[in-house]
Amino acid sequence: MTKRVAIFISGGGSNMLKLLESMQGDHPARPCVVLSNQPEAGGLERAAARGVPTEVVRHQPFGDDREGFEHAVMGVLVPYAPDIICLAGFMRKLTAGFVDRWQGRMLNIHPSLLPKYKGLHTHRRALAAGDRAHGCTVHEVTAALDDGPILGQARVPVEPGDTEASLAARVLAQEHRLYPMVLERFAQGDRRPILLP
Repeated sequence: MTKRVAIFISGGGSNMLKLLESMQGDHPARPCVVLSNQPEAGGLERAAARGVPTEVVRHQPFGDDREGFEHAVMGVLVPYAPDIICLAGFMRKLTAGFVDRWQGRMLNIHPSLLPKYKGLHTHRRALAAGDRAHGCTVHEVTAALDDGPILGQARVPVEPGDTEASLAARVLAQEHRLYPMVLERFAQGDRRPILLP
């Protein structure tokens, strides 16, 4: 049975676009909605141009009330009946209550080789540490930040003279390869990690 995928974004949605492009032909999943907390997110227009429904739930009116925001998100999401949620640059930390409801059905992509460098500024931190390798990770979402079972990783060598921007660009290229591969396998019920050199 084809899985229905909701994709959450906050910005331009380059990973979202790669996921949308991959869900064709004999792929075991199809997109059902792209949701953003930012009405100006460029990814919304890109999704709509591909015929994918879009929704916006602004977080600002809720202030510090994360549960209220997530309740509104659920109200918008439920009619689309997603089987899987893919976080693709969604810049809101989700509460344990929301995550628990989607446990085992929500994926995230993070720009580091987890468990290294959870949180922000991963490229800066990898460079400051003198790491020889950096990369990205797709993982199941749990209540702990950037935690949960690892479903895929792609490694990127850190080159002499790398800046945050140059390293970030090479990592992003690998994110665009890895996330669609993991989603396709995950939608088939296969949780074996994919490791890209």
